[in-house]
Amino acid sequence: MSVLDRKIDFAVVLTVRNANPNGDPLNGNRPRQNYDGHGEISDVCIKRKIRNRLQDMGESILVQSDERRDDGYRSIKDRVDGNEELQKYAKGKTKDNILYSKIACESWMDVRSFGQVFAFSGSEVSIGIRGPVSIHTAVSLDPIDISTMQITKSVNSTTNTKDPDKKTSDTMGLKHRVDYGVYVFYGSINPQLAEKTGFTYEDAEKIKQALITLFANDTSSARPDGSMEVNKVYWWEHNSKLGQYSSAKVHRTLGDVLKEGYSDTLIPNKLEGLDVEVYEGL
Repeated sequence: MSVLDRKIDFAVVLTVRNANPNGDPLNGNRPRQNYDGHGEISDVCIKRKIRNRLQDMGESILVQSDERRDDGYRSIKDRVDGNEELQKYAKGKTKDNILYSKIACESWMDVRSFGQVFAFSGSEVSIGIRGPVSIHTAVSLDPIDISTMQITKSVNSTTNTKDPDKKTSDTMGLKHRVDYGVYVFYGSINPQLAEKTGFTYEDAEKIKQALITLFANDTSSARPDGSMEVNKVYWWEHNSKLGQYSSAKVHRTLGDVLKEGYSDTLIPNKLEGLDVEVYEGL
């Protein structure tokens, strides 16, 4: 496989209908909003979904959700400690931060994509790896409307030992959703950092496929099937490592058009010498 030899920029437009795309735990799990009322989905949330899709594709992932563990390890530290080749260079006379980083990047795709900090209690290792793939926070094009409903639980969680036939009081709660919103997020892949982590062009293609299928196998009570959809993925491949244009300028070609509203036929403003590939979401 060939190490990435060109700069890549991308953008994703997605639609939310009657779902909570990213709840804020500090605000009663309401959908995230900025001070202008626009909806937000954090970059951490987006990376989590990309990791899940890469895991579904059979890629080895270090930062796994607990409910999606596929190797029996209960934590990142356990997963790192279970890598025998990695541990050869973790301490003692054979300690080598460069080889440690190299093996970590070879072992897990999310490490060579997004980077990772390896610093655990009781460990001699303290290494930070910068990944080539960067993701912005997704922001809705317009202010969002949030609906809230009260929900109750009509089944006993535990049995009343003193009176087994007695029904416990219903538990009250709130459930929030975005009625409708079109969100957009941007990202880029840096070839200079790709050289350091061993991120390849084939890896970039896998990231693209993960973006196209971002909400596949992502069903939950807050996000029922069909409530979140990738509309379009915009993909720019430059002809050099530095790129013909800055990422800000490339992303702005789409952002300027989106100010007029989104449609399925929308095409970004063209930059001379840089073509955009447009993919339909799954």
